[in-house]
Amino acid sequence: MVIIMKPKAAEENIQSIVNILEGYGLGTHIVRGEELSIIGIIGDKKKIAHLALDRMDGVERVVPIAESYKLANKVFNPVPTVIDVGGAKIGGKQIAVMAGPCAVENQEMITETAKYVASCGAQFLRGGAYKPRTSPYSFQGLEEDGLKIMYNAKKIAGLKMVTEIINEKSLENALDYTDIIQIGARNMQNFTLLKEVGKTDKPILLKRGLSATIDELLNAAEYIMAEGNPNVILCERGIRTFETATRNTLDLSAVPVLKSKTHLPVIVDPSHGTGRWNYVESMALAAIAGGADGLIIEVHPSPSTAMSDGEQSLNFETFGKLMEKLKRVAEAVDRSL
Repeated sequence: MVIIMKPKAAEENIQSIVNILEGYGLGTHIVRGEELSIIGIIGDKKKIAHLALDRMDGVERVVPIAESYKLANKVFNPVPTVIDVGGAKIGGKQIAVMAGPCAVENQEMITETAKYVASCGAQFLRGGAYKPRTSPYSFQGLEEDGLKIMYNAKKIAGLKMVTEIINEKSLENALDYTDIIQIGARNMQNFTLLKEVGKTDKPILLKRGLSATIDELLNAAEYIMAEGNPNVILCERGIRTFETATRNTLDLSAVPVLKSKTHLPVIVDPSHGTGRWNYVESMALAAIAGGADGLIIEVHPSPSTAMSDGEQSLNFETFGKLMEKLKRVAEAVDRSL
């Protein structure tokens, strides 16, 4: 439930309502706009069922929220969220680009990649130090050593860093190194882990689960936000369907649907979404044309020798050409890169 205040409602009216709600043990979340303010109510609404909230001073109307997610709901916060990561923004007019290898392999490779993607206009270095893999015999990542290697590379290239964590121990290790914590598709409904990252002050990149609905993704975001962390970035990375022509089915329609339901920024992963490097460009361009706030793209100096996901990684030349095309598409939809 949200209370929409009248335009230019007095601050004393807002505070009076907040005091009443909190007196009943409910939480409140205030969104202040230029013209009007909104008070979000968190908790058991039955406690205030007897109150005539719509008749209180300064109230325009009371709007119930039918969905189970509240904090992530656009009704709760109609102003699009822009997440500022040390000057690099996700949301708003600028398109965020996160680029780098699937897995951190060694210092030379990740530094070379970081410097190149930065020169092309990427603002974030992506890479995996912890790799949850389908097969237990596949490369599992360099773990904390990988975090240190990636941290050195991002400093040299002047980028921000995003990396995946898989459990509480990896979270504890990553906090000292990364700027954004990624929750992978396999952990989207690991509610214990979602609660733990919700207690941090790091932005969280939340990937859609392999077979998750959009509402399930938004409820996963709610778990994080309910713990006090409002900085959640949603990522469409493809879902599992009957189609086998691509690794996953990249659901680009999820972008406008999410934009209609939530204020949180939305990015797209065309690398995992297709599983084929030669499909990445078209899907990346389509994602930006469709309203995505950013992209996360796998880039490797030598995809044919990559230790993980080489078949979906762009080489330097292909990534550079893609970035030039992205600039033109972004401009066409009144955005910038």
